[in-house]
Amino acid sequence: MTQRRIVIAGTGSGVGKTTLTIGLMAALKKRGLVVQGFKCGPDYIDPSYHTAVTGRVSRNLDSWMLMKDRVLDIFHHGTKGADISVIEGVMGFYDGKNPETNEGSTAEISMITQSPVLLVVNCASMARSAAAIVKGFQLFAEGSNIVGVIANKVGSEGHYQLVKKAIEQECGIPVIGYLKRELDIEIPERHLGLIPSLERGELDGFFEQLSSLVSETIDIDRLLEISVANLLNVANDSLFNEQKEPIVKIAVAKDAAFNFYYPENLEMLKSKGAEITYFSPLANEEVPQDADGLYIGGGFPEEFADTLANNEQVKDSVKQAIESGMPTLAECGGFMYLTESIETTDNNKFEMVGVIPGAVQMQTRLTALGYREITGQNSNFLLDNLKAKGHEFHYSTYQPTEEPTFAYETKGMRGVKKEGYLTHNLVAGYTHFHFASCPEMVDNWINKCLERKGEMTT
Repeated sequence: MTQRRIVIAGTGSGVGKTTLTIGLMAALKKRGLVVQGFKCGPDYIDPSYHTAVTGRVSRNLDSWMLMKDRVLDIFHHGTKGADISVIEGVMGFYDGKNPETNEGSTAEISMITQSPVLLVVNCASMARSAAAIVKGFQLFAEGSNIVGVIANKVGSEGHYQLVKKAIEQECGIPVIGYLKRELDIEIPERHLGLIPSLERGELDGFFEQLSSLVSETIDIDRLLEISVANLLNVANDSLFNEQKEPIVKIAVAKDAAFNFYYPENLEMLKSKGAEITYFSPLANEEVPQDADGLYIGGGFPEEFADTLANNEQVKDSVKQAIESGMPTLAECGGFMYLTESIETTDNNKFEMVGVIPGAVQMQTRLTALGYREITGQNSNFLLDNLKAKGHEFHYSTYQPTEEPTFAYETKGMRGVKKEGYLTHNLVAGYTHFHFASCPEMVDNWINKCLERKGEMTT
């Protein structure tokens, strides 16, 4: 048996993978196909576009954070009911965690999932030379399975024909279409206001326009032909078993300020017996009184700092929940929200929840970026004597006003450091966790919720 799946890979960052991926998803859906999106690497923004276009939750595939079997489990879980899976790559095809191997790269994901690869090449200012680039990518590593090319940023139909002839003659694979250098369309802002715009459907016109542009110059029928692949063998011990009868309730902050969650994290909690209930700090909604646990993920609290600061009702409820011992995880934006204040780049300071002593100051440049190996510290209830993996990505710094009790130790490219903050049953810090890297975290969290639930009822 077969199924359809395709990796949209690039020769490097900035070649147009995201624009093309969204356009292809929209064009395929317009044909009546059920499309499942995936994104290689740790990224919350691009999957939010995929989700808006396809109507299905897009998922991350990360071969550094997760073992091969876990990657396949997530892939298999996501593809159920889909006619075709479209996997957007990250950076250049072979770029990943290690410059000496394919570890964590789009290439490794394509090999793990045994997926055909469509290579996007920036063909501006070249013709026959494009074939040399494609040939290099074909020969660089065994098992790359590059089955087709899309020429991006071509100047005209004539320019495209030159590129197409050269690549097909020298590389033996089809060039199935192109995008013009001047597309007369720009991808909407990928930071401020993205999530609410997507959820309100404000970008539907953009998706429709992109679908039309892609369909004009790319052979969708040929894409469907080259995307056929054999069914994968997947282990039976999935992390995503049918949801158990709920035994605890975990409140999750979810709105335009807090929306960075790996869907698998929430699904793993559900599969182990957690009922997920959402509340919005931006709407001044209190933590539900019957919640047994609390999860405040990342996002853009700095962009809504004024509103969050004035919403005293929810701030009080969050503080009361944490100080009463509710098992809580706060990641990045959630961590920032729990400090005493956030100071924006225009030097305005806004009071936050105040559970964590210290202040956050926004910077104009990235202050941390990259993968993290995480080891629990100080009897961290989530990671006691365990190791997990995740990533950091933020534009702020935290200045404590007293010596913190660190939640964990992180190891990245720049070495090892103590990180985060631990108090009561709160685990907070800048690091985003992927629970599939350490499934025991889920059991530990639910058990801690049950333990507190028992204490509260006796």
